[in-house]
Amino acid sequence: MKAIVITSPGGPPEVLELHEVEEPSLRDDEVLIQVAAAGLNRADTLQRKGGHPPPPNTPPYPGLECSGTVIALGPALSPGSPFNIGDQVCALLNGGGYAEKVAVPVGQVLLAPQGVSLRDAACFPEVCCTVWSTVFMTSHLSPGESFLVHGGSSGIGTFAIQIAKYLGIKVFTTAGSEEKLSACKDLGADVCINYKTEDFVARIKEETAGKGVNVILDNMGGSYFQRNLESLSVDGRLFIIGFQGGTVSQVNLSPILAKRLTIQAAGLRGRSAENKAKIVKEVEKNVWPAIKEGKVKPIVYKTLPLSEAAEAHRLMESSSHIGKILLIP
Repeated sequence: MKAIVITSPGGPPEVLELHEVEEPSLRDDEVLIQVAAAGLNRADTLQRKGGHPPPPNTPPYPGLECSGTVIALGPALSPGSPFNIGDQVCALLNGGGYAEKVAVPVGQVLLAPQGVSLRDAACFPEVCCTVWSTVFMTSHLSPGESFLVHGGSSGIGTFAIQIAKYLGIKVFTTAGSEEKLSACKDLGADVCINYKTEDFVARIKEETAGKGVNVILDNMGGSYFQRNLESLSVDGRLFIIGFQGGTVSQVNLSPILAKRLTIQAAGLRGRSAENKAKIVKEVEKNVWPAIKEGKVKPIVYKTLPLSEAAEAHRLMESSSHIGKILLIP
């Protein structure tokens, strides 16, 4: 089969090349998927640069989510437990999505949601599992509360805005252009803040009568840490999922004590198979109905052939996109 190989770890996008590679080996509890589309994530660019390595016994090729068709079942799986050959599915991957085929633990596979194309179903697994496991399962964001998601025009952001609005939450978001802010507003964001021209702390205090928001989902890390603390309400929760603004910050800790703040951080790739399976079940239960109802939609910015993975990475690193970028084998 063909897959995208990182020919020189640590290199620019051009190190991503389409090569002929060995077929995936299928373990007892895995399903083999013929990939229809693979979703790009920021973590893929980190892997290309030499960070965010795949877990043990994982294909070396990038790709953390895909959609496609089940073409084989592992020896421990019988038909209908829970999938059959021919089922259209999407999956949260440990790696290896930039390929024509990928083997996936059965607990990380979902039937493709009703109401979207098989191609577009690749938009959902990584973003849904990331947002649901952090903001909802851990930070317990609830109807009637307020929520700030940074980078509202990203794949994570466009999904987070939609699912939060579906659940009756007031949504604040930041983005860096009027085009992106307009897209966020169209998706349901209540307060859209241009971080290049506005102080998001001041705007949030203005919009909340000085109280702050209940939960923040942050992809920036160090550069936003102090301002995030200042933007939270009493008993507020900050969840960090990325360090695009660095890992180091000099911080005044007083707001943490004064407002009883909770600060957490986590990734998704390094979690156990059991934990990922639990998250996937929660996503299927809580998110799939919203997709079926048309309340949460796939936001596809661009599709490219698998052979143009380097161009896809350049596009992602330019941060000019709104929503998801997909690769098609």
